[in-house]
Amino acid sequence: MSENEHVQPIGLSAQPPSTVLPIEPADVRHALAQAVASGDAAIERVSEFVARHPRNLDGWAALGSIVPHAMWRYSAARVGYHRGLDALRANGWRGSGYVRWSEVANHGFLRCLLLLQNAAAEIGETDEAERCAMFLLQLDPSGVPADVGVIRQP
Repeated sequence: MSENEHVQPIGLSAQPPSTVLPIEPADVRHALAQAVASGDAAIERVSEFVARHPRNLDGWAALGSIVPHAMWRYSAARVGYHRGLDALRANGWRGSGYVRWSEVANHGFLRCLLLLQNAAAEIGETDEAERCAMFLLQLDPSGVPADVGVIRQP
């Protein structure tokens, strides 16, 4: 290499890349909040919301949080988790790297994964619950924030 040739530095990061999902439009977030807050009709209203917005991860997390049966929680969480993996891949995630709780737009996916962990444990799928717990820590080593609650209304 001659003295006149420039060497381009390679940008190396000490951290894995982070992926942030797009935030849902305000009207969609508002519709979900109304469905969740609809009292005795919440399960039906959130189900209708998810039917209209099947890619909305917050909707799947909300549904998995309010249904009364373990298998229903497991099913909603599993669908939300797989929809979330699709969304992550569509937004540049390649199977590794961070998906942080500090990004509000990631909460739907992370809540689905947390719900899947809890529902799997509840139905005796211990190995799946352990995999989910490990995956959550790989996605955000700071752990699940203490203020992340499960919506249990009806």
